[in-house]
Amino acid sequence: MAVALDGVLLRQSQEKAVAAWTDAAAIPTVNIVHPTKGAPEQQVVLPGDIHAWYEAPIYARVNGYLKNWYFDFGAQVKKGQVLADIETPEIDAQLTAAKAKLNAASATVKVRDAEAQFAKTTYERWRDSPRGVVSVQEQDAKQADYQSGMARLNAAKADMVMAQADVDRLESLQAFKQVVAPFDGVVTARETDIGALINAGSNGTARELFSVADIHKVRIYVKVPQRQAANIHRGLTVELRLPQYPGKVFTAKATTTSRSVNTSSRTLLVELQADNPDGLLQPGTYVEARLNLPSDPSTMLMPASAILFRQDGLEVAVIGDDDKVTLKKISLGRNLGVQVEVTGGLMPTDRVVDSPPDSLGSGDVVRIAGHPAPGNPPDGSEKEAEAN
Repeated sequence: MAVALDGVLLRQSQEKAVAAWTDAAAIPTVNIVHPTKGAPEQQVVLPGDIHAWYEAPIYARVNGYLKNWYFDFGAQVKKGQVLADIETPEIDAQLTAAKAKLNAASATVKVRDAEAQFAKTTYERWRDSPRGVVSVQEQDAKQADYQSGMARLNAAKADMVMAQADVDRLESLQAFKQVVAPFDGVVTARETDIGALINAGSNGTARELFSVADIHKVRIYVKVPQRQAANIHRGLTVELRLPQYPGKVFTAKATTTSRSVNTSSRTLLVELQADNPDGLLQPGTYVEARLNLPSDPSTMLMPASAILFRQDGLEVAVIGDDDKVTLKKISLGRNLGVQVEVTGGLMPTDRVVDSPPDSLGSGDVVRIAGHPAPGNPPDGSEKEAEAN
């Protein structure tokens, strides 16, 4: 009887041990990682566009026909150099007529001046005559003739001034027959040819004749995301890389910002400036601008494999002291490939599950890899199972 009782108790003990081993074996084993602090600096690579220091489209100021051009695109020009000549037959004819009108007005002034001088002399003689020789009425008449003569002279002088102004205006327009460079630079476009009809202005049927750019220095415009906008300051050194010059690095400095964040892109427009003595930085070129900015001290680095993509957003599984899992929501910064930046939700002391199973949830118990694992079921249970 005692032997049978001992056998029953042994069997029950072995069954409990097997059940405990089975429950322990069902606990998943996971690897953990600890978030690490990011580098004190972060390199932000942004696209940018190069613009000339100065750039001006050149339009004609007078109507006519292109007589000749002297510089093609790519040519270096100095301020005031003649780029082209325009024939202006209409303005030439108007200037000839205006000069003739000015000569006529000048002659009229001389006639009116002579008449006024004669009227003045006559009036003074009658005015200074002895009392009783001439009547007061005759003196008044001579005075009126003199005043009328002066008025006609002043009117003639005014006509001459108007005629002179018309001549000056047409001579100024004639000066625009020569299209000149507004500053030292490079001709970047020539949009006309000999014999082409030229229309003045920049609207309607008018067409750009040339484009001139000063490229001894260049401006580079980049749009910095709002998150990094606070780190932009005057004098910040930026590295520039161009696709056509692989391996070559240019240097630029930040000079100003728009001081306003664009509401559509949530970016801050930043102007960089760079010297361009050899002309390699060409206007219109796409450029990669690499900005070395201080990192957010609260930013953590973590393997991308630790992220759980759930319906409620991005989460990570954190193991507590009791080996139970808690799911934490996180905010991501930059994707660095194998690693990602976590800008919120984690502490350096957190034990984060790496490559967590999709079924893992809050409250689940896990075993950390490297900790003692449960052993095999007792030998007696195996023998008992065999006996049965």
